[in-house]
Amino acid sequence: MVTIGNRIFTKFERPDPKVVEMFRGLPSSNINDEMNRLFCMHDYIRLMNPACSRPLLGTAITVKAPIGDNLFFHQALDMAQPGDIIVVDGASGCNRSLAGEIMLRFATKKGLAGVVVDGCLRDLDGIEKLDMPIYAKGITPQGPFKFGPGEVNTPIACGGQVVFPGDILVGDPDGIVVIRRQDAEVVAQAAIKKKASEDKTFELMEADLAAYAAKHKATTEKRFTSAGGEVPQFGSYTELYKL
Repeated sequence: MVTIGNRIFTKFERPDPKVVEMFRGLPSSNINDEMNRLFCMHDYIRLMNPACSRPLLGTAITVKAPIGDNLFFHQALDMAQPGDIIVVDGASGCNRSLAGEIMLRFATKKGLAGVVVDGCLRDLDGIEKLDMPIYAKGITPQGPFKFGPGEVNTPIACGGQVVFPGDILVGDPDGIVVIRRQDAEVVAQAAIKKKASEDKTFELMEADLAAYAAKHKATTEKRFTSAGGEVPQFGSYTELYKL
């Protein structure tokens, strides 16, 4: 019997918790910069509870769900461990929600690190009060079916990114970046250096604005040169016609 599209994998390799912790406090933008700016989810995956939630950081447990059906989402919720993030490929369908306050409150009580849904949720007034970070494409009051099929812990697409079970997700109000378990330590080390460099930039800006302005000007001129040479400058718009 062919089971593709209707299967559950109960085991996958999680990253070392110490490596996951290396990403704590790092902005999603810094991390993504160190992966050539290719691993952020699309902007339509938004944080639903920004006033109450902590930053998103944890390990992906993945769900592939038919549009408007959350049976396998429930299965993943039963299987998930503290520190996991349930990541749902709902095919971006927004005619029906894939979870509401009851499921999401249960996820919070289980100690999960977050929920990310490429699809819709419901019960926004309750979601906004939860401290677990919850991301989704949108909100609708329409409830889901529970028939299946689906998959748990197979590669999925969420917000334009492929997500494997065991990937590390980092999210903040800007959005979510996806890090492969195998790449995580190298990426974390690079992002830590990136953040430290930016912190020094802010310190210089506060301590000596003139020095920062000169540094900024030199960097800009260098970029113009590498982009193809000098760009004509004029004192006023009308000078353009004196050429």
